[in-house]
Amino acid sequence: MEVILAKSAGFCFGVKRATQMAFEAAGKERKTFTLGPIIHSPQVVHKLEEMGVGVVKDLSGVQDGTVIIRSHGVLASEMEEAQRKRLEIVDATCPFVKKAQEYVQYLSDAGYSVLVVGDAEHPEVQGIVSYATDKVYVVASGDEVRKLPRMGKMGVVAQTTQSFENLRSVVTECLRRGGEVRVFNTICDATAVRQQEATELAQQVDCMVVIGGFNSANTRRLAEICTDLQSRTHHIETAAELNPAWFAGVRRVGVTAGASTPKWIIDDVMERLQTINNSH
Repeated sequence: MEVILAKSAGFCFGVKRATQMAFEAAGKERKTFTLGPIIHSPQVVHKLEEMGVGVVKDLSGVQDGTVIIRSHGVLASEMEEAQRKRLEIVDATCPFVKKAQEYVQYLSDAGYSVLVVGDAEHPEVQGIVSYATDKVYVVASGDEVRKLPRMGKMGVVAQTTQSFENLRSVVTECLRRGGEVRVFNTICDATAVRQQEATELAQQVDCMVVIGGFNSANTRRLAEICTDLQSRTHHIETAAELNPAWFAGVRRVGVTAGASTPKWIIDDVMERLQTINNSH
C-alpha cells in the first residue's frame, strides 16, 4: 500500500506563528492564558495547558497577567478590554485575519455597507465583523446576497479560509444589484493551495485520510472536498482513530491535514499507516 502525503499538509504560516508565540509566552512566570483556543487543535491546546497556559472564554474574571490573542483574532471590544485592564497582550492574530479586520473598519468608516463572506458562527468571522462601525452582513453564498436590502455602496471581504469560487459568487451577485462594489480578496493562499492539492490527490487514490480538529473549519472543508471526489474519505484528529478495516484492498492512500494540524500528529498518522500496511 502506497501512502502519499500532500506537500502542504499541516500548519500554515499564521498558525505556526501563533503556536510559536504561545509556547514562548508559556515559559514566563506571569499568569498566562489564551482568549479562546489558540488554534483549532485540541492537542495543541492540551499541551499549552500542561505548560500552565489556560483558556478563558472572556476577560470578565481576569484582572492581571498575560493574554494571548488566538490566531483567529478576537472581538474589537475584547481587545479594548484587555488594553483597558492593562494586561500584557501577546497578539498572535494571523496577519491575514488582521488585514481583513482592518479592511472592514476602513470600508465601514468610508460609508460602505460591508459584506463578510463566511461562516457567521466562526470566531474569525465574529472578530472581523466586530470591526465594522456601521451596517455589516455575513453571507455564506451569492444566494444570500439576494435577501439583503438594497445598498448604494457595498464593500466585500472574506473569511481567510473561504474558497475563491464562493467569494466570486458573492461579488457577482453584488454586481448584478448595481451600485458601487469594492472588493478586498482576503482569502489566504495557503487555504487555496491545500484545497487544490486535496482535489488532485483525492482523484489519484483509493482512500483519503484528512487529519485535523473536528472544530477546524478549513479541515472540515478539506474533508468535504475529498469526500466529493473519493467516497472512502476519513476525517480523524489522531492516529488512534485509524481503523485498519478502512484500508482493505486499498493500493494507494492519500493523506492531507488542515492548517491547524501539528507535524507531530501527522507523523504519528504516517507511522500508524505504515504499521497497518506491514500487517496486511
